[in-house]
Amino acid sequence: MSQETPERQSSTLIPTLGWFSAACIVAGSMVGSGIFIVSADIARTLGTGGWLMAVWLFAGILTLLGAASYGKLAAYMPKAGGQYVFLKEAWGELPAFLYGWVLLTVIQTGFLAAVAVAFTKFLGVLIPAVSSVPVLPGLPFSAQSLLAVLVLFLLTAFNSTGIRNGAILQNVFTSLKVLALILLIAVGLAFGKNLTQVDWSLTLPAAQSTQGHWLTLFAFASVGALFSADAWNYVTFIGGEVKEPSKTLPKALILGTVTVVVLYLLANLAYLNLLPLSLIQSASEDRVATAAMNVVFPGAGVLLMAVIILISTFGCLNGMLLAGARVFYAMAKDGLLFAQFGQVHPKTHSPNFCLWVQFAWASGLALSGTYGQLLDYIVFSALIFYIVTMLGLLRLARRLPDEVRMTRKRDFALPVAYIAGASFMAFFLLFGDFFTPDYRSRFQTDLWHTKFFTSLAGLALTALGWPVYALWKRYRSI
Repeated sequence: MSQETPERQSSTLIPTLGWFSAACIVAGSMVGSGIFIVSADIARTLGTGGWLMAVWLFAGILTLLGAASYGKLAAYMPKAGGQYVFLKEAWGELPAFLYGWVLLTVIQTGFLAAVAVAFTKFLGVLIPAVSSVPVLPGLPFSAQSLLAVLVLFLLTAFNSTGIRNGAILQNVFTSLKVLALILLIAVGLAFGKNLTQVDWSLTLPAAQSTQGHWLTLFAFASVGALFSADAWNYVTFIGGEVKEPSKTLPKALILGTVTVVVLYLLANLAYLNLLPLSLIQSASEDRVATAAMNVVFPGAGVLLMAVIILISTFGCLNGMLLAGARVFYAMAKDGLLFAQFGQVHPKTHSPNFCLWVQFAWASGLALSGTYGQLLDYIVFSALIFYIVTMLGLLRLARRLPDEVRMTRKRDFALPVAYIAGASFMAFFLLFGDFFTPDYRSRFQTDLWHTKFFTSLAGLALTALGWPVYALWKRYRSI
């Protein structure tokens, strides 16, 4: 067998990561700030401890179904680009391009901006000078947004030195955040005494039952939990840089996802053990974890949770930044982006051009302050891409049974169950507003923030990629 020349080696990504680093990218990308915050909204929406745990259990099961199913795709196509590659193989170039389009313009860069700003907001708890107040009159830039850009710059520069360095940093911060969550859980279960008083029923209280059908409320409440557990698929983006990827990627997906789901469920038990549901519902700025820790460490709980969330968001930021750029590299290799996106550094073997373009766009969103609205608009589309990818797995399994080995009924049951759960979520995100008693008045007074409008806006942002694709194909043919 002929050996690759140095020139050839320098133009490709090099497999360097083992299962532990891959699992840390899964877990580290999933755990951001959501687990410490969104339980307040879930508790307000559904009104009992039983419903709170049911929502997190539903989100956990759906996430595990997705991760197990993607393991089959990753074993068949362990390449840089992950979900983009899966979509291209199953459905062709256009759906894959649309996914890459929304990932570059909103999903990846918007999440990076949101997590970077969340990091600086909690840094402001420790350093009050890091505030959201504009640094100069008439300018929208605050110390928080400027520092968010600096954090993105430093992480991008560090990851441009090679995936091994980025993975080492990820391993450290994932380990720290897992230990921090275990500490939170241990404190909550050891020092709390409220579990015997929790309302575990799955009957809506009167205040909630007047707000709409229980399925609608459950779906609306599940959005926060589901996307607090999102980004589990990011490890598939680095398929070209994992050793023995056909074995390593499925293993990493399961280990990383199971770890996070178990920690999330235990964390919510800890909240319920330390706080009455009314205090979870009314936690200041929805910081449930901070309120819980304050019960055990009065005053110091705020600072302790700020440190834990800083560790968590920093690790999340690094994992997403490291992995996401590989999709744009894969698109360039397929001729769907400018050739520069497909270049890797000859010494570090990292797609540095992708990393810096990603940094530039995410920084612009962080400074503009519009990333929050954009992310609201794209939630529905992101869910649709998951469903389409699962349908693609079923299609490939029937078309290529020898390559996509799904020989047992369980192998088909997992993606089918995921499609059913995700379709339930997609249906109620799009039409759930119409099942609420006051939807007419809300449409008249606050249409822009209804889930119906944001879902349609997300579809419009995705559809905008279609003419962009057509223009790109015309440009390439000239």
